[in-house]
Amino acid sequence: MGAMSARPNPEAAAQQAENNAPHRAGFACFVGRPNAGKSTLTNALVGQKVAITSNRPQTTRHTVRGIVHREDAQLILVDTPGLHKPRTLLGERLNDVVRTTWAEVDVIGFCLPADQKLGPGDKFIVKELAGIKKTPKIAIITKTDLVDSKQLAEQLLAVSRLGEELGFEWAEIIPVSAVKDSQVDLLADLIAPLLPESPPLYPEGDLTDEPEMVMVAELIREAALEGVRDELPHSIAVVVEEMLPREDRPADRPLLDIHVNVYIERPSQKGIIIGPKGKRLKEVGMKSRKHIEALLGTPVFLDLHVKVAKDWQRDPKQLRKLGF
Repeated sequence: MGAMSARPNPEAAAQQAENNAPHRAGFACFVGRPNAGKSTLTNALVGQKVAITSNRPQTTRHTVRGIVHREDAQLILVDTPGLHKPRTLLGERLNDVVRTTWAEVDVIGFCLPADQKLGPGDKFIVKELAGIKKTPKIAIITKTDLVDSKQLAEQLLAVSRLGEELGFEWAEIIPVSAVKDSQVDLLADLIAPLLPESPPLYPEGDLTDEPEMVMVAELIREAALEGVRDELPHSIAVVVEEMLPREDRPADRPLLDIHVNVYIERPSQKGIIIGPKGKRLKEVGMKSRKHIEALLGTPVFLDLHVKVAKDWQRDPKQLRKLGF
């Protein structure tokens, strides 16, 4: 993975030496309804694509961590799946993951899109948050580029009132636009002082501690979901079976073979993923290969197979096999 070093800022370093401010490091997670802009915000803060972003709800299944390295602090972002009212066993497991994560982080950022009214889903989440007493909570109004200032002011007021109704005070309320890169740095400035004093927990240059195979699977899953009709989002699971360097390649021209199974629930879905004459699967391969090569910094050969794992979302044995 390419190292991304933070730009050295002599003034900040001098300031820090002068204040002798302790270095802080800790974990923050963004919560909110599916599609509230959590993954896009994670990517904007880290400055590289690490969390899967898709306009389909519930695509983040793994706790993908993005790491923000700063002079004064290291912020580790834990991206939990969206919390929702569970309809399947998979849904219940996802919700358990969410609650466990919330109890273990140092700061929680509640994301609310500027262009959508506060709904029952948001209230459900904030009510859950109110029960987590010790952790500071920041309200983040996302997608501010989609609204005018009047609409934004109303949203800020609504989220502030919601905290009051539930008997807690937000540590901060901040509007951001990850797409326009507006106030993203300020958000990091506000989170940093809320973290515990600690030396950096990860080496400089690390962007995520998510195993590469899992990230590769996420990138393929994202490409497979793109532009597919609504019947598919939850019925795709991607498993990277192996990643092996191709033998007999010259040292300056390495190639990584990646063997991948894309699991769907029903034979009828196979055609949707593969497309006429395999065209769609080819596109999925080409698209995800670009991202994977950027992520791993090496050329890859992607071997994709589509398999049916009947009703895997409802079957505990299959869930385990597919890594849930």
